[in-house]
Amino acid sequence: MCGIAGILNLNSSDQISLETLKKMLGALRHRGPDESGVYLDDRIGLGHTRLSIIDLSGGTQPIHNEDETLWIVFNGEIFNYPELRSELTGKGHCFYTATDTEVILHLYEDLGPSCLEKLNGQFALAVWDREKKELFLARDRLGILPLYYTVNANRLIFGSEIKAVFMAEGVSRRLDPGSLDQVFTFWTTLPGRTAFDGIREIPPGHYMKVVDGSLRINKYWEPVFCTPEAGPGPRFPVLREEIFSLIQDAVRIRLRADVPVGCYLSGGLDSSGVTALVKKKFNNRLRTFGIHFEEAVFDERGYQSEMVECLAVDHTELAVGNEAIGHSFEEVLWHCEKPMLRTAPVPLYLLSGKVREEGYKVVLTGEGADEVFGGYNLFREAKIRRFWAARPDSRLRPLLIQKLYPYIFQDKKKIAPFVQSFFGAGLDQTGDPLFSHLLRWRNTSRIKTFFSDRLNQGITPDGDFQELRGLLPEGFACWGDLAKAQYLETTLFLSSYLLSSQGDRVAMAHGVEIRPPYLDHRLIEFMARVPAAWKIKGLNEKYLLKETLRDLLPQAIVNRPKHPYRAPIAPVFLNGRVAHLLEDLNEGPVKKAGLFNPGKTSMLLQKMTRNPQAGELDQMALAGLLSTQIIYRQFIQDFPWRPIRSVEPDLFVDKRSTAKKD
Repeated sequence: MCGIAGILNLNSSDQISLETLKKMLGALRHRGPDESGVYLDDRIGLGHTRLSIIDLSGGTQPIHNEDETLWIVFNGEIFNYPELRSELTGKGHCFYTATDTEVILHLYEDLGPSCLEKLNGQFALAVWDREKKELFLARDRLGILPLYYTVNANRLIFGSEIKAVFMAEGVSRRLDPGSLDQVFTFWTTLPGRTAFDGIREIPPGHYMKVVDGSLRINKYWEPVFCTPEAGPGPRFPVLREEIFSLIQDAVRIRLRADVPVGCYLSGGLDSSGVTALVKKKFNNRLRTFGIHFEEAVFDERGYQSEMVECLAVDHTELAVGNEAIGHSFEEVLWHCEKPMLRTAPVPLYLLSGKVREEGYKVVLTGEGADEVFGGYNLFREAKIRRFWAARPDSRLRPLLIQKLYPYIFQDKKKIAPFVQSFFGAGLDQTGDPLFSHLLRWRNTSRIKTFFSDRLNQGITPDGDFQELRGLLPEGFACWGDLAKAQYLETTLFLSSYLLSSQGDRVAMAHGVEIRPPYLDHRLIEFMARVPAAWKIKGLNEKYLLKETLRDLLPQAIVNRPKHPYRAPIAPVFLNGRVAHLLEDLNEGPVKKAGLFNPGKTSMLLQKMTRNPQAGELDQMALAGLLSTQIIYRQFIQDFPWRPIRSVEPDLFVDKRSTAKKD
């Protein structure tokens, strides 16, 4: 993967500043440390920083077509590019590189925006039509790769990260109250939004066309699930065989690279399945990477070790202690550019650093399997609560909840009251299309009691839910219960949080590319048509995936209980070793930012200092308030928080251009 940036004059031919583009690329240097390039004419400047993975010696960007009327900067990978290249060559197209980037350009030349339907990959790209003066921006179906933009002083400014956009002159930096409202409800912003006022994101599965100074955003893909009346589908053995074939091919094409490819291995079903396929079908000398925690409740070392022994892979295990998480928290926020209610992205940031240190640029991951195959406890929880709602006076039905969360229900005396008070809320709302998630979102929203009066003045009451309901696709109300939950989890949590804060952003901070085979669009589209009963059988989550991978993996891995990936919060910040971080929650910084109530913030800190084992909501509040304060300091008060050096890119200037190399 790489970094892209650009400036387009919407209605004029004013000079594009090369120095500004250099600074923008400097802010993206970590994404593409190998080389950089710039294209300039009298309307646009396109910039690129490269992480070389395919055609190591000949893929310098920007790349052009035969007559140099089309230019492209591209971040990502197109996994089916050899097949597409063969088709294009047969139609008479000529190539001067061996890259997937050039394939996209010729495909766009033939098909325009419809070319996106033929791409199997993860990408963010910009194509400039020099003759028509039209710009095309696009992002992959799931939003694995980021792409941000703003309009300022009659210019469209875009980049792979927000910090690059902020490097352009005149772009204001303010946190957006409405977006913070969303973060403290959904854990992230809704598609198209960012934490910053005026900074937008091309939503996953969308493209932007800029014609005659007008910006138009269009959707080209979204997951569409079958209705409950769609029928049973194929027989189970046939279904399992088709799924295995799709997963195997998704893995096969994601191994295409001119550099070694490793795997993340946690010991869970998802990453173990990918690793086993790579090892047994494609690569007998596989490098794997995993994390172990100092606190046993978060650790999966036993299962990880079993997989390493079973597959005989060359495994690197990174020990991640609480102190290391605390010391890297600020760095992770600088790269993620969004407040976080968890510390879980930090260990993955540290792991990607280890991957790069070991000489690897690409790793396959198990991300997406829970969303595609129905793996989250949230899905099963919603199923139980619907069952319970049919007989709300039942004493036995609520007890099914404790089967999902054995790590929560240690004290049997507290089980019944807690289940009744927490999970029993909202049982009369099963008809709400957001039912599966409402309980969690409303619980998270309790953190908003810490918002300052000033922040609340910029928020529309219940505006977060109103905006979300407006984004739901046509026909959503007719989908099955699990399908609705899968859609919400995929379009919000997966795309805007997991693939960003726990995916691309923490990996590319060290110049590492992640490739998740379970997010191959062919697999997603196929599984969207599979009846819910094959995804969650009774309360057995990911049933179809387990049966599909059963012959590849030890039974202990297939049958192990669900263990969500988590990381410690309170012990990270309250052990005295990173006390400087908590200074952002002192009265002075809190008043200066104006985002939170200083008195309530102080009371939370005192409460948690007295009791570091406070409840989950208090821990999330601590992480959320602290991360927001740090984001304010890094991007509003002291931007840039880290020094940014300009790069010296290769320069391609349109000979007819009047742009200066200032």
